[in-house]
Amino acid sequence: MPVTKIDDQRSMTGPAPTRRSVFLIGFMGAGKSTVGRILAQRLGWKFYDLDLVIEAQEHASVADIFATHGEVRFRALETVALADLLEKELRLSDAVVALGGGAFAQSENRKILQLFGARTVLLSAPLEELRRRCNESGTQRPLASDPARFEQLFEGRRDAYDQSDFRVETGGKPVEDVVAQIERWVSMAQDVRQVQKLEVRQ
Repeated sequence: MPVTKIDDQRSMTGPAPTRRSVFLIGFMGAGKSTVGRILAQRLGWKFYDLDLVIEAQEHASVADIFATHGEVRFRALETVALADLLEKELRLSDAVVALGGGAFAQSENRKILQLFGARTVLLSAPLEELRRRCNESGTQRPLASDPARFEQLFEGRRDAYDQSDFRVETGGKPVEDVVAQIERWVSMAQDVRQVQKLEVRQ
């Protein structure tokens, strides 16, 4: 079944969402899903893992989608899933969302997030640590099997990742410390937002 192309003029360009959300981005092995679940629990928000959303919709694993249909098909599914999540679920609930490693590297996805007014947090770590985490995770990652390709992807996504709103170095840190750092940033960002609203009203 073909994937419908996203219309840039959807209702996401309408009124800004009233709910709060944080999007975790970063390379494979950065810990987005693990950090995201704990962060959502700490904040009392919902948690979404975009890869799991896609798997539920397609009744297939990410690895199987890559193997059967290729990366181009997966990226199209990813963009549609992201737009639908923003348009439907995230207008109703405060949420933490973990994006797949390549999602934020796609310019169309960045544009969708920008239209939504999304706040993004980059989880960063050295290449070798990311490689070690991927090897130890036991999870099948379609783009991690070739070491040269792994490094090429890492370097190729740097510029996109640098466009995040906030960056947390995760190398050698306990997950709890990473979560606490993001939680402080979310609290600060919310305080600033409240001040800005007051200034506008005045």
